[in-house]
Amino acid sequence: MDPNAVQIQIPASASQQESSSIPDAPATKPLPAAATKAAARPALSSASDLLKLLPTGTVLAFQALAPSFSNHGVCHVVNRYLVLSLVGACAASCVLLSFTDSFIGRDGKLYHGAATFGGFYPFNFTGTREEREATFKELYRLRITAMDFVHAFFSALVFLAVALADASIQGCLFPDAGPDVRELLVILPLGAGFLSSMVFMIFPTTRKSVGYADMAPHAQ
Repeated sequence: MDPNAVQIQIPASASQQESSSIPDAPATKPLPAAATKAAARPALSSASDLLKLLPTGTVLAFQALAPSFSNHGVCHVVNRYLVLSLVGACAASCVLLSFTDSFIGRDGKLYHGAATFGGFYPFNFTGTREEREATFKELYRLRITAMDFVHAFFSALVFLAVALADASIQGCLFPDAGPDVRELLVILPLGAGFLSSMVFMIFPTTRKSVGYADMAPHAQ
């Protein structure tokens, strides 16, 4: 090459400068954790809907005591016994409250009681027999029926499904569970909710049970 030759340097065009200044496209990033958690939202939503089918006091007691009783999923032997006792007591509460009812007597007062095979026994009435007959009428119509046992069974089923879907309860009762068992426990509320909703829709109850805040009492 001739050293005396004149060299002319052509500047890069604007489009070339812009293209050279653009960094390489980043590699595809994995989905964030929020997208992974979105798969669990149907189960959580189903669990919240199931809670509406359960007594409010029972649900609040379980939610308040479960973290402490299960030691937030890190269970010792005593914690497992406490958790089993809590789950059993709350399930029994759902069953027993299915046989209760509420109504307003002829005197305008609210009465709560339990259904029996022979009629109905009000808890908060202390009057004489004559006052009882004047305040209430046809209490035998509130006696126990076969439908009460059906609703009691499915109420307990719904509660057990919700309880076993809790992460701390799973960690306490099933510490060595594999992925298949944990997946079953996650989707269990979905199946229980669907089955119980169908039963409650086809066979609705007329009970205004104690503890169900969304039910207005009967009028005598």
